[in-house]
Amino acid sequence: MIVTAFLFGLLGSLHCVGMCGPIAFLMPVDHGNPLKKFFQILSYHSGRLLTYALIGFLFGAVGERLNLFGLQQQLSIAVGVLMITAVVIPTRIFNHYNLSKPAYKLVGRIKSALGQQLKSKRKSTFFTLGLLNGLLPCGLVYMAVFGALGTGGAFHGSLYMLLFGLGTVPLMTSALYLGNFIKGKAKKQITRLIPVLVILMGCLFILRGLGLGIPYVSPSEKVAVAQVEARQSCH
Repeated sequence: MIVTAFLFGLLGSLHCVGMCGPIAFLMPVDHGNPLKKFFQILSYHSGRLLTYALIGFLFGAVGERLNLFGLQQQLSIAVGVLMITAVVIPTRIFNHYNLSKPAYKLVGRIKSALGQQLKSKRKSTFFTLGLLNGLLPCGLVYMAVFGALGTGGAFHGSLYMLLFGLGTVPLMTSALYLGNFIKGKAKKQITRLIPVLVILMGCLFILRGLGLGIPYVSPSEKVAVAQVEARQSCH
């Protein structure tokens, strides 16, 4: 289940280039010094990954608390249903209810801070840009957050989001060096794969929650309880 996070990030990174690419392309990287540019981009990615890992830790911890009430399997099913629903229901319905309106002020502050950092020449600029970039609203990140919640543990939630972030690094880095090089049919084909992958991940979470006794995919309820108890003993 955790490994799918990297694949999700890898395939979904095309979406990341479209959403976060404009910010990344505006970063004041030193194009005249390849080594310095490499470390600047590395710093940017480090900031993004740290934000994702912290978000995963937070939501994984929430999932862990729910597990303490014996809701691990129900939570896994709920996460799977949410993932599939987010893909099946047309975007215009979500936009009609404007569910993200309460967060507009916070997003506005993040964008303002990003704008200030883009003008900055400090060494910490790229790391800060990555930190802030990871906080911007993104449908793909929301799906990954659902996955982190469904892992049922703070550590596993953090690892899930970290692997998701690592999956976005190759294409984002290539775009920073080569520009938006994926176009036309290839771009459309990859974009079509994203909702399919989300649905597959949703099905995996549902399967896990059903407790069908399939090793590693859908462990029985006894095995699931034993895993929760093992995590608690580690703490």
